[in-house]
Amino acid sequence: MKEKIIQLQERLKELDKRLSDPEIFNNQKEYREVSREHNEISKILEVGTPYLKALNALEENKAIVKEDSDPDLVELAKEEIPELEEQVEKLGEKLKLLLIPKHPDDHKNAIMEIRAGTGGDEAAIFAGDLYRMYARYCENHGFKIDVMNSTPSERGGFKEIIFMVEGPEAYGTLKYESGVHRVQRVPETETQGRVHTSAASVVVLPEAEDVDVDIDPNELRIDVFRSSGPGGQSVNTTDSAVRITHLPTGIVVTCQDEKSQHKNKAKALKVLRTRLLDMAQQEQRSAIDAQRKSMVGSGDRSAKIRTYNFPQSRVTDHRIGLTLYKLDRIMEGELDELIEALHLADRNAQLKAQD
Repeated sequence: MKEKIIQLQERLKELDKRLSDPEIFNNQKEYREVSREHNEISKILEVGTPYLKALNALEENKAIVKEDSDPDLVELAKEEIPELEEQVEKLGEKLKLLLIPKHPDDHKNAIMEIRAGTGGDEAAIFAGDLYRMYARYCENHGFKIDVMNSTPSERGGFKEIIFMVEGPEAYGTLKYESGVHRVQRVPETETQGRVHTSAASVVVLPEAEDVDVDIDPNELRIDVFRSSGPGGQSVNTTDSAVRITHLPTGIVVTCQDEKSQHKNKAKALKVLRTRLLDMAQQEQRSAIDAQRKSMVGSGDRSAKIRTYNFPQSRVTDHRIGLTLYKLDRIMEGELDELIEALHLADRNAQLKAQD
């Protein structure tokens, strides 16, 4: 790791020099990429630099003990060695986690899709609760949410809602939320007080950039129609809603939340591009047997990942066996403990895979 830290220190100097060049502001894409790399390396060196300092001091003290003839100096060096060894070990463990390569999409915005599953009206209400939970989390962390399409349910909540999460590391932060979320509680529609189990699925995708996916306009069928609300009633008097069908794959994307047909079309294309990128990446992962099959990073969106038990105020993430008894706070967007535990579990799984 010593050589790696030295390489990163040299790389940071190069990036500092590039960022100090006024010409970089003429190329915003390059500026963003250089700034992102600078930020990532700086975070690693917050641990790496003191690690290197402690390691060098340890090596010097061991050399003194082995070679120096001054007994006082040798004694002093011996006293410092245990403390330095402890520092090197602790910082080294942190450094191993930080040096695990990030997924190339982690820095991107995320597109989240929440759909009601089994459970009828209660599943739609729960899908709405999940959207509110993520919206609160994003608000607390400075992420911006932009609803791209939604299908409200007559009893409340959503049959489906698709939204963009914009901000640094949005996808990297939220990517482990993909999967089936299960709720156990007494539904509002239940008259006898019985606990029911319902479910909603969550999909988190990295936003596809224009350069990621090439879409041939001739392979698209674009339909426009009037947007509608719960029960099918028209909520717009103009044909502003847009439905795009990608003919080669059969993927259909509908956007109707904006009053402008142009804006709905732009959002629909963004969702389509993201789904096509995800399809290509899923095929690639299957072709190489997914590289690894850790519980957290398997990417199986049909798997039950979390249960929200309201009678016991309990939330359990089944992938890492973590149970928290603060469901009310979690539903208010306090997801940090869950999300951080998932990231740590995945990094540890990657470390084991490297051993």
